[in-house]
Amino acid sequence: MQGREMKPEPELASQIISTYTLGATVQTVLDRLFAKIRSEEYPLNARLPSERALASEMGVARNTVREALDVLESRNVITRRPGSGSFVTYRSEDVPERGDSSVAMETSPLDHLVVRGILEPEMIRLAVINMTPREVWDLEQLMSKIESVHTDVAAFVKCEEEIYRKIAEGTHNPLLASCYNLAIEACRVSFRTTLLRRHLSPKRILEYQQRYNALFNAIASRDVERAVEFIKLHLIEEQKLFLQD
Repeated sequence: MQGREMKPEPELASQIISTYTLGATVQTVLDRLFAKIRSEEYPLNARLPSERALASEMGVARNTVREALDVLESRNVITRRPGSGSFVTYRSEDVPERGDSSVAMETSPLDHLVVRGILEPEMIRLAVINMTPREVWDLEQLMSKIESVHTDVAAFVKCEEEIYRKIAEGTHNPLLASCYNLAIEACRVSFRTTLLRRHLSPKRILEYQQRYNALFNAIASRDVERAVEFIKLHLIEEQKLFLQD
């Protein structure tokens, strides 16, 4: 793919900070609400407290609670009835009775980041060493696919998952790839993907595309050191931003 090299803009880090800091606050509220729903403190069909009451209980702004409720509604955990409030629609028996799903449901966002910090550097290192030319070509096609996304956040997140899955497969280590697939599932189940990406503007999508281009260039050139360093810096930044709030 010609002209793939793109230099990241100098303001990239500070812009990502402003995106992720808000997400961490909402994530905390979301985790607490979902835990109450899963434990049936708020059982099926129960009416949740008002946004004002939840905000007071959790010590956050109403718009933070509203954003967490937006995510729960988008994942069919609650439903909103105009003039009546928010009601629980989540059924615990709807969750598949599989060990992997259970682990994913119980994984906190911080746990997820810690596991990524363990898995991804080695995953990238092995992928750089072991990916076949065909697999590198397949990864390049996924890079072209994510570059075609400009405003559709859901499509962008799906492309991200496909890229990481392809890299995991490229390690040629089935156990590592399976572990990473579980990490992706945990991310999705905990709503972290929705929260971290819900404020992505077209400009920020472009910035992430530049970052993935840099990773691809390191992989394609078989530069183990540069690829691993890239993912380590990326993970440190995400961990730091999550813990800042």
